[in-house]
Amino acid sequence: MPDANITVNISEVPSHSYPIYINSDNFKNLKFQLDEETKNRKRLVIFSEKVYKLYGKFFNFDKSETFVLKDGEKEKNIKNFEKIIKKAIDLKLSRKDIIIAIGGGVVGDMAGFVSAVYMRGIEFIQVPTTLLACVDSSVGGKTAIDMPHGKNYVGAFYQPKAVYINLNFLKTLNEKQYKSGFGEVIKYGFIEKCCNHSEYFNLINFLKNNRDNYENRNIEFLSHIIEICLKLKSSVVAQDEKEKGLRQILNLGHTFGHALEEITGYRRYTHGLAVVYGLMFIFNYALKNNFCSKHYYDEAYTLLNIYGYEPSKLFFINKTKIIKLMKADKKSKDNLITLIVPTEEGIVKEHKTDGSDIQLSINYILKD
Repeated sequence: MPDANITVNISEVPSHSYPIYINSDNFKNLKFQLDEETKNRKRLVIFSEKVYKLYGKFFNFDKSETFVLKDGEKEKNIKNFEKIIKKAIDLKLSRKDIIIAIGGGVVGDMAGFVSAVYMRGIEFIQVPTTLLACVDSSVGGKTAIDMPHGKNYVGAFYQPKAVYINLNFLKTLNEKQYKSGFGEVIKYGFIEKCCNHSEYFNLINFLKNNRDNYENRNIEFLSHIIEICLKLKSSVVAQDEKEKGLRQILNLGHTFGHALEEITGYRRYTHGLAVVYGLMFIFNYALKNNFCSKHYYDEAYTLLNIYGYEPSKLFFINKTKIIKLMKADKKSKDNLITLIVPTEEGIVKEHKTDGSDIQLSINYILKD
């Protein structure tokens, strides 16, 4: 196996630690590495439908060991969970066998949750194929399926055996998904100083000066960005695997973002774009409630505008329902909304509210 770019060292449970490999090798080499990882074991390979159509032939997994999941958040449901479990049973997978997820966050979440509960846990490997999955969902061990009550309502913290990030997948990523991934990238800039990482990357400034590399999908730039984001996330996860404290900073922009996804049926906005609108909301809220300065607020919006994100592109949404959904978020307690609020560059803090003070900030984001 090649040397890992990053190792996620889980301090509380060292056996949960794992490597992350980032490269642009050809798919033949990736297939060889996956074969080596799964040698002498049965395996179930779960593909996203788009990825399977584009790249299935390069991997040439036996059809009997392959499950193709349709694309879209709505597919992350209990019916597909049951289908995958049945496939694992049909393959007679045992505890010593393994599952491979090749796709975006939906595939990774589904495969991870199946792995967490099938026979009380078998190993799985993440092969993220979207920018969003590369910088976020493939690392950290959050696995889940959605329920009618909300997103990720049934899940488990379950770390992968390894993560293989191949940058060649990003070459065919459509513009919508590419821009979605950058929503999460920008988020890391706003929490960087809270991650307790030994190195300071000054991600906000780096992103301001590299718009051209973003437009051109420069491979070196993308590799560098992914590595920075994952070093920051790995540092947080290593210290707080199960979101008891520090890890909550990763939810910046997500309370509003998840509500926006749900109210629009997970069809109008990608997760990353919903998070961007969540960032716009929370910066407006922070300014109105004196958590952050006007200077930092302007700096944040300048960065978002550089990458083409603007609040005027949102359509009217029922504000009362948005607040109700935010109160129903998993992280909220005692009928209070839990918000991660920016205070100064790279720093955030937790704040709870009954929702009565967020109306104006929602009005700003949800243009009538």
